[in-house]
Amino acid sequence: MTEAIPPITLPPPQNPMLEGEWLRQRLHHWLDQEFIPEAINQTIAERAAQIFVRQRMEGENDLGSLVIAIVTEMQSFDFSKSFYGEFAIANAVSDLLLDSLGIDRCCGQ
Repeated sequence: MTEAIPPITLPPPQNPMLEGEWLRQRLHHWLDQEFIPEAINQTIAERAAQIFVRQRMEGENDLGSLVIAIVTEMQSFDFSKSFYGEFAIANAVSDLLLDSLGIDRCCGQ
């Protein structure tokens, strides 16, 4: 029988706005580096960071729930001028947060 993957819980926010700014900057940089820099990348990073901050201010600390919230809310975003979509953004946010926590995301660990 397989074992369930344990949830990853972020530490309670000390300063959600500062966390959001950190995420916005990192995500914008990631978006520009992954393909080509586009003006829409800034808007995407701002929107994802807004969702993240709101969720954190509402008490959400579970990484999986944060990712689902970003996917769900980014579905209404117009990605027509971008190479990205809501799943790529949510996955990038997850990777950035895991990296910041020092959690190795390679090979299912």
